[in-house]
Amino acid sequence: MHTAHLSALTAKHSKLDQRIAVEAQRPLPDQMLIAQLKKEKLRVKEEMAR
Repeated sequence: MHTAHLSALTAKHSKLDQRIAVEAQRPLPDQMLIAQLKKEKLRVKEEMAR
């Protein structure tokens, strides 16, 4: 069960990373959205470290 949870967190972390990259490439990136996504990505990373 722990492995499945870690796999899900890894997938979520990767998806957030992709969303950040896509938003950053836009002509006028939404900095508030990028900050929110980065916070969520950090929260997921911290959860993975537990």
